[in-house]
Amino acid sequence: METSLYDLSPLLRVLVIGALIASVPALWVYLRHRGGTGPSRYQALVAVTLFLTFDLVLFGAFTRLTDSGLGCPDWPGCYGNASPLGAKHDIAMAQSLLPEGPVTHGKAWIEMVHRYMATGVGALITLMTVWAWRSYKRSPSTSLNPWWPTVTLVWVCVQGAFGALTVTMKLFPAIVSLHLLGGYTLLALLVAQVAMGQPKSVLFTRSRKLPRSYVVWTVAGLALLVLQAASGAWVSTNYAVLACTEFPGCQGTMWPPMDWAAALEFWRPLGLTAAGESLSFQALTAIHMGHRMMAMLTFALLGALAWYWYRQPVLKRPTLWLCALLLLQLATGLSNVVLGWPLLAAVMHTGGAGALVMVLVWAWVRSRNADAAG
Repeated sequence: METSLYDLSPLLRVLVIGALIASVPALWVYLRHRGGTGPSRYQALVAVTLFLTFDLVLFGAFTRLTDSGLGCPDWPGCYGNASPLGAKHDIAMAQSLLPEGPVTHGKAWIEMVHRYMATGVGALITLMTVWAWRSYKRSPSTSLNPWWPTVTLVWVCVQGAFGALTVTMKLFPAIVSLHLLGGYTLLALLVAQVAMGQPKSVLFTRSRKLPRSYVVWTVAGLALLVLQAASGAWVSTNYAVLACTEFPGCQGTMWPPMDWAAALEFWRPLGLTAAGESLSFQALTAIHMGHRMMAMLTFALLGALAWYWYRQPVLKRPTLWLCALLLLQLATGLSNVVLGWPLLAAVMHTGGAGALVMVLVWAWVRSRNADAAG
């Protein structure tokens, strides 16, 4: 059954639903911080937006892992409707042809809820941008830098485009991977704004100029984490987790047969090589093992970074967060392999990577502030 990949007729209604979703946290910020100053209320809005964006990343992982990414095969609505309620007939027909999906009533709702949440986050970031520019025009000396939310707004629009391409390009692995990395980038932009607006006591127990090497090693750890997240996205979007179901070995050996050339082909459809042939099991194994080896390197470097942080008396709190998240990633990563990719562990593994990005960006931004103040 053919359907148009892009049907913009429900766009306005989807935007209205997103605005209604955004109005709830926006109203909460207004009521909760009525007596606060403008900057404090703005920071509260940024913090709430960060929290909801993290939830969105988790729900995006849930959408992908439940194979709901094509629950509605068009964009931005569902068979030209703003919700699966108006598409019940089309969904039923698609499900009768393929009972296990990719289109079912449950998967359609999961997909559309993800789109509603994304639209709501976009509305909140738009509110942030308007608020910051109005404050800046009223008082150019204000501490609110309007360019940060502006860049964030541009990026969330890019994310929306990747979300549309995820559907219309039928879960093209490179697009889905970039969409996940874009979600982490959005978290980084928001947590940087939260960190710049917080007093030093939130992260550091006392003001002190930090060694330059601290900043260098933190940035190095963040760069390696980004590469590791990219390899993890490549594993997930190619469904290569179950290529190895044991640890530390794989397929009864420490070095199973692998096809690295096919594994590293970036621009190709799901399940196929660039030449249009079926992706081999050896290629999936290479994708999995590459991520596993990268994980060992990342765990070692971030573990060393945690030890370095711990030696700085002012860095106890971020050190604890970093260690806890590394242990979470280790536990959930092993669970994905030996327990057959359980949904909860897989979602937590994606969320843990996002949380690590947030901790490292927070520490980097705050360290730069502390260094400037010192």
